[in-house]
Amino acid sequence: MPRADVVVSTPIARSVRVKQLEGMFDLTAGKKSEQKWSVNLPLEERKDWQIGLIYGPSGCGKSTIARQLFGDAIVTGYGWHDDRALIDDFSESLGIKDITQALSSVGFSSPPAWLRPFNRLSNGEQFRATVARALVEEKSPVLIDEFTSVVDRTVARIGSAAVAKAVRKQPGKQFIAVSCHDDIVDWLQPDWTYQPATGEFTWRCLQRRPEIKLRIHRAPQAAWRIFRHHHYLDAKLSPQAVCFVGFVEKRPAAFVAVINSVHPSGKIHREHRCVCLPDFQGVGIGNAMSEYVASLYVGIGSYTSVTGHPGMIAHRLRSRLWKNTKKMTQLPSKHCGIMTGKSVANNRLTAGFKYMGKPISAAIAASIRDLDFTAVVQSHPNRTIDRLVAASGATWSQMRDWLRREVVAGRVVTEGTGLGHDRKTYRLRGG
Repeated sequence: MPRADVVVSTPIARSVRVKQLEGMFDLTAGKKSEQKWSVNLPLEERKDWQIGLIYGPSGCGKSTIARQLFGDAIVTGYGWHDDRALIDDFSESLGIKDITQALSSVGFSSPPAWLRPFNRLSNGEQFRATVARALVEEKSPVLIDEFTSVVDRTVARIGSAAVAKAVRKQPGKQFIAVSCHDDIVDWLQPDWTYQPATGEFTWRCLQRRPEIKLRIHRAPQAAWRIFRHHHYLDAKLSPQAVCFVGFVEKRPAAFVAVINSVHPSGKIHREHRCVCLPDFQGVGIGNAMSEYVASLYVGIGSYTSVTGHPGMIAHRLRSRLWKNTKKMTQLPSKHCGIMTGKSVANNRLTAGFKYMGKPISAAIAASIRDLDFTAVVQSHPNRTIDRLVAASGATWSQMRDWLRREVVAGRVVTEGTGLGHDRKTYRLRGG
């Protein structure tokens, strides 16, 4: 049973400033400063726990207690090299598949980034790389201090969910996070929590993580610049590609591009690029984005995709929304250039899929896919631009620009001046 009476005693040097401070704040003069905690974590009650969380404000004793109770389990950092790829710093006993699986499992699924040294990664990527290495190289329990402290809070929450998912895929693995942030509790979903500030220990039941709201919009090809360096093939984008960007909390998170072709059997729409930024990986955003865009097109033709990403292949093989039309095959090396488009020595495996899910509403699909909001205005006549934006899922600027074009063309008419309380509304001519 992790139980301890923790005492931290520090000698006080009786300097002039110390004596002045005691006089200013009426502090009791003493030879030492002491902090005490009596800690009792009844972990033997549930031996099947996998995730624990010690959290509270700075100075409450989190790290001190963690060192006292789980000293051997604390991951203090690794000797990452500045002159070699991230994957080469993992234990030599691990195969490349073990390493890439570990990185992907914590939501770090960016092969181009795996080729960079640790010090060239973002804070979020370094955080996930450290956790991935700890989970495959250290014995249980694994304890990470200052968990998510160096990343912004959106990344912290999504990263916590990715780590929790990775830990629970390993039966018997135990992971403990120490953090000063309580916003990760619902995302990490720990089996137990301990708050040193109050001495409160709590067993928790596993719950669903909070919902992630992904707003998807049609986007110009220029948006590809944000995502291209994270694609596992190369940075090229077809000039004919139709692009979509998914936003999480107003931040770009995922990108999908679609190209069209004509076949004797009808129109074929093919997923050309699908990228999820590293900060948002590990919680299914990329797959959700891919499947939503597929639902925009499947109503007007077939929708197919060929991918070589192991995580996406595994998801689609399990999903009822996709049919495997091409078993995993190995492409010649000339197709395998990473970032540069040049040939590489190793061939890569790819698999083909056809989307079998249902199409979404034709009106909504057309408004997002083609930026044609005719059906939306027809079904919501005499509405303001704000109401039309809410009904269509478009951005305000997309709706504004479309309405301007349609008003000039005479297909949409307006009422009201748009000044003060006289709101401007829109309807189809003759509608």
